[in-house]
Amino acid sequence: MREALSKFLEYIRSIRGCSKHTIRNYSIDLNIFFGFFKEDSICSIDRNKVRRFIVWQREEGKSARTIARRLSSLRAFFRFCLKEKLLAENPVHDIEGPKLDRPIPHSLTYQQVEQFFHLPDTSTCLGYRDRAMMELFYSSGLRVSELAGLNRSDVDKKEFLLRVLGKGNKERIIPVTSQALEWVFSYLDHPERCRTQRDENAIFLNRFGSRLTTRSIDRLFASYYKRSGFVDTITPHVIRHTIATHWLEQGMDLKTIQLLLGHNSMATTTIYTEVSPELKKEVIEKYHPKA
Repeated sequence: MREALSKFLEYIRSIRGCSKHTIRNYSIDLNIFFGFFKEDSICSIDRNKVRRFIVWQREEGKSARTIARRLSSLRAFFRFCLKEKLLAENPVHDIEGPKLDRPIPHSLTYQQVEQFFHLPDTSTCLGYRDRAMMELFYSSGLRVSELAGLNRSDVDKKEFLLRVLGKGNKERIIPVTSQALEWVFSYLDHPERCRTQRDENAIFLNRFGSRLTTRSIDRLFASYYKRSGFVDTITPHVIRHTIATHWLEQGMDLKTIQLLLGHNSMATTTIYTEVSPELKKEVIEKYHPKA
């Protein structure tokens, strides 16, 4: 069983191109499952045992979302085992997970975006870096991992384009505003950045000159959020939701938004039609017979 798990984790890393965060979650979920039964043979796992595991998770007070994620991890693992002919059938095949309410993403107003983006002290190199990151997030709708992974060679300054390596190592080209790139290239030319630079490829660096990590970016946004006075949390993902909502309000079609954000499913993108009160108001005023 442990050998099969090691092969599976290597498969999703090298073949499927999953991120370290995703691989860690798979590993945690599967080790919890195997630890519950303390068995060495995959063949001993059947549907009844999977159901027992679900019941145990509920008794442990795990949320429906956590249980659903762990079932998803089990499905992926046992599909791999079938493919490798380690099993004759998938014990999770016909087991339904708990129903989940789809959360409505939080979005900022244009005024809140401006207020938040003026928080960094751009008289310093690190403050200038933070403002450049904010501008690029809002211009492009990047995921935090995609922004952290950006290299100089990924930016086409003449055409205002970014080459982004997204989930599953899927590449996409994203247009960005000239304003965002002005902030980025001004940061790249900042004298203090040039003095401390240790990574010649990375765009965004920490105070020691190495590539900024996703965790560090999240911490930076958390610190600015505390200073902002806003009630709702502001994270890089909130900025991603915000630009998607603003694109929709400005008339961009859902298919284009899906391509820009790198969503695999249109169902993920359509959630933004439920976010904007301005869009709802406009639709009602336009189409309601008594408006």
